[in-house]
Amino acid sequence: MPSETIQLRGHIIDSLTLPKVLDEITALDGQFEILEFDVGRRPQDPSYVRLRVDAPDEAVLMEILQRIQPHGAEPVAIRDARLEPAPADGVFPDGFYVTTNHPTHVRIGGHWMEVRPVRMDCGIRVDEAAGTARSVKFSEVREGDRIVVGHEGVRVVPAERRPRAGAVFEFMAGGVSSERPKAAVIRAVADDMRRVRRAGEKILVVAGPAIVHTGATPHLVRLIERGYVDRLFAGNALAVHDIEYALYGTALGIHLERGIPVESGHQHHLHAINTIRAAGGIRAAVEKGILTRGIMHACVVHGVEFQLHGSIRDDGPLPEVITDVIQAQQAMQAGLAGVGLVLMIATMLHSIAVGNLLPATTRAVCVDINPAVVTKLVDRGSWQTVGLVTDVEPFFVELLSHLEREGDDGR
Repeated sequence: MPSETIQLRGHIIDSLTLPKVLDEITALDGQFEILEFDVGRRPQDPSYVRLRVDAPDEAVLMEILQRIQPHGAEPVAIRDARLEPAPADGVFPDGFYVTTNHPTHVRIGGHWMEVRPVRMDCGIRVDEAAGTARSVKFSEVREGDRIVVGHEGVRVVPAERRPRAGAVFEFMAGGVSSERPKAAVIRAVADDMRRVRRAGEKILVVAGPAIVHTGATPHLVRLIERGYVDRLFAGNALAVHDIEYALYGTALGIHLERGIPVESGHQHHLHAINTIRAAGGIRAAVEKGILTRGIMHACVVHGVEFQLHGSIRDDGPLPEVITDVIQAQQAMQAGLAGVGLVLMIATMLHSIAVGNLLPATTRAVCVDINPAVVTKLVDRGSWQTVGLVTDVEPFFVELLSHLEREGDDGR
């Protein structure tokens, strides 16, 4: 029977990595024999296992090795990665290696190269002269690029999943539920935001228009003013309805303070778009004194970098909206540099888009009234995302109460 000796090291027991690898082997009709097993004696000590994997044929063995590699399994016999040229622009060679969101290295010429950036659903382009290995999307591939094919010479380092006392992500582990003790969870989120700021990392907020519709605009503005937002990702809708509220006091034609429809209010968002376009953009509208409050105003005044990504549903759109989907994806990727924590607030599509670009080492908190949003993120592979099922307005109120109670800010 075809076989391969593989090894695993790290916290493979308490993170359940080893059982997952063994399950993958048996699920594909493979067999295994443990040849060496060194168990860490204390919680901080790593473990090591070496085992032989047998399969009915070579094709099944290759599939097993591909399935267990994202868990950190690697062959004992170290080989260089196999490279093949891309046959055309936007086309990978057959059998190209598909990346995960875990840190990855490839072995070229007897040396390991770190693949950057860390992102899932990509291929790996190697530039041997420059000594670089880069994850690339279809749109980035050019004919003749040297692309990693197969699993040999690829090393994946799964993100550590050991419990950390007091960490929000351990506290919120165990699925998605609307019955969590929200005050305790939000306090843990606030603590983690402080920790990220102390470490010099950035906080990214991915925001949906429900923030405006639920009356939470002043709360996000306060979060920006206190220095706890470094970057903002959103769609055309968040910016449009925020500006509509700033100019007319309405969102989708509903007066937010009185909660009643306004006559001809359904036209307000279009007039808001026209006003900003006439001014030359959001920043220009702020500088000219046309836009004097709201989320976008706060971003401009307090130096928060913002990106607006378009969709086919957009009215307008606003001048700053990136309407080309490939350009938007590239801008998102660049905007993730240095981000240590992502708050995904009431936006399913943007949350999934950002989640697909995040490395597994970047923590994310998703807040949405719909538990299916968090479930979709986890199903897509963004397992580092944990969720809180609640309306966004009370979430912001509670979060700010913890951040402001300590008397500090994010600057």
